[in-house]
Amino acid sequence: MPVLDDPLIDHFLDALWLEKGLSDNTRDAYRSDLALFNAWLDERGVRLVEAGREMILDHLAWRLATNYKARSTARLLSGLRGFYRFLLREGVITVDPTLRVELPKLGRPLPKALSEADVEALLGAPDIGDALGMRDRAMLEMLYATGLRVTELVSLSLEQINTRQGVLRTFGKGNKERLVPLGEEALHWVTRYMRDAREVLLAGKPSDVVFPSRRGDLMTRQTFWHRIKLHARQAGIAASISPHTLRHAFATHLLNHGADLRTVQMLLGHSDLSTTQIYTHIARARLQELHAQHHPRG
Repeated sequence: MPVLDDPLIDHFLDALWLEKGLSDNTRDAYRSDLALFNAWLDERGVRLVEAGREMILDHLAWRLATNYKARSTARLLSGLRGFYRFLLREGVITVDPTLRVELPKLGRPLPKALSEADVEALLGAPDIGDALGMRDRAMLEMLYATGLRVTELVSLSLEQINTRQGVLRTFGKGNKERLVPLGEEALHWVTRYMRDAREVLLAGKPSDVVFPSRRGDLMTRQTFWHRIKLHARQAGIAASISPHTLRHAFATHLLNHGADLRTVQMLLGHSDLSTTQIYTHIARARLQELHAQHHPRG
């Protein structure tokens, strides 16, 4: 289908550039999308300013049938919304036809999950003979035991950990507080680290940070990311991993061992269950295995 330009598209893109300073690539993408939509309308005898909600929905359905990618269609709809709001603001139209038109679901990429054997190898990689290695072992154990976000981990303060009860209190997105159990293994390593290595790293500096850097300061996320990469290489793990990989492993392995989705949602600090449901795709292999093992017709 040939594209079809319209002066209104140029006016909109000029205004968009003045307001938001979009890159040339983004403006070209919007221009291409709008011109293609304009050509599609023209084949049906409809002008851009005449398109209603039903016509936009028809176009989205056409794109779906023509195997356009959901992400490019989402970009198109974003451009259409901006275009028709611009026309409404300029008094060219009186009704925005993109109202109540939903973006197509993009689908979330599945997180990479480490096997339990890989996790064991990673946890055993740090050299616990020095303070840095002991700190890293405690951090890795805590990350895998709790599913903390890396920001929550590196900013953890002493008052947030209750070793007597074996829980920690953390503040996630939106400053929402949640209590997370540490588990015996993580509690053992954190207690051992606090006793034997933390003061060595602080070197007399007053601090309430649980896991300080080698200089006794607050560790950055990037530093911990590099430490994990180092230990992954030492453990012989070929996959590229990050602190978030252990969070994914925490959730996946919980589900694999029978935890319910609501519990995992609370432990991860997800406000929406749909965010947690992504892990069920990874745990599906385990469910199939259990079905084959226990179902009479498995």
